[in-house]
Amino acid sequence: MAGIDTSVVIGNLRMKNPVMPASGAYDYYENNAGLFPMSDLGAIMLKSIHHDIRPGNKPPRIAETPSGMLNAIGLMGPGVDTFIEEDLPFLKQYDTKIIVNVCGHCEEDYLTVAEKLADTCADMLEINISCPNVKEGGIAFGTDPKKAEAVTAAVRKIARQPVIVKLSPNVTDIREIAKAVESGGADAVSLINTITGMKIDVRTRRFVLANRTGGLSGPAIHPVAVRMVYEAAHAVKIPVIGMGGITNAYDALEMILAGASAVAVGSATFRNPLAAAETAEGIEMYLRENEIASVRSLIGAVQE
Repeated sequence: MAGIDTSVVIGNLRMKNPVMPASGAYDYYENNAGLFPMSDLGAIMLKSIHHDIRPGNKPPRIAETPSGMLNAIGLMGPGVDTFIEEDLPFLKQYDTKIIVNVCGHCEEDYLTVAEKLADTCADMLEINISCPNVKEGGIAFGTDPKKAEAVTAAVRKIARQPVIVKLSPNVTDIREIAKAVESGGADAVSLINTITGMKIDVRTRRFVLANRTGGLSGPAIHPVAVRMVYEAAHAVKIPVIGMGGITNAYDALEMILAGASAVAVGSATFRNPLAAAETAEGIEMYLRENEIASVRSLIGAVQE
């Protein structure tokens, strides 16, 4: 079947296909450079950028779990100034959209980064509201609807790019948070972030992670992610980017049928660096095999 259309629209931007690596889950530089053309992806999603240099948490920071992994990296990064000077020029060579994940410990942190990115080649900002809000005693923005709406509105006033807000699954009702950030002016939401977990070594009787807790990701959380994507997509009118345990095209299509306009591949890229590219290829193959002209016709198309 000729004329397959894999493009999707997030905010005011059209992506050539709905697939991207999740934030922090892929190395675009020397480790994986040349494995496949990054331009084959709809977008490249970057690791969280803070206003200053972040060393991250003490090791050990990663632990394998059944059907997944725990990580407590701690939003390690070079800071926004170094990112703009060194990373963005390198990433600009790819014919794909550039999405920058922005993190902060208070509202001012988010605004500082958004303001500095305003006149760069970044196509979209993903606001990670799962970060601890230090000024509020460690409460995460993403678990309080009023705080989530407020920080979204503040960033929306500063940012010149479309704003995606990344939601935490560690809440009672994901729909309430999704509606709050939509009210704050978000152009899209992405979900789910990792689920808080813990692992203890019974031989040493010690925590496996130095941070004690970490974010659980991988196939183990996929059914939870599909459910939350479905709920969020039915609660808001803005696009949803689905993530959580996607390992192949069928996992991605499940998210799309649940209501996601685009998807992000995370932990799977540690096992298979080609996972995102293969997922994009698999979606196109599915469309051809089933004589479906556009992937957009599958968004939210699950049969009730």
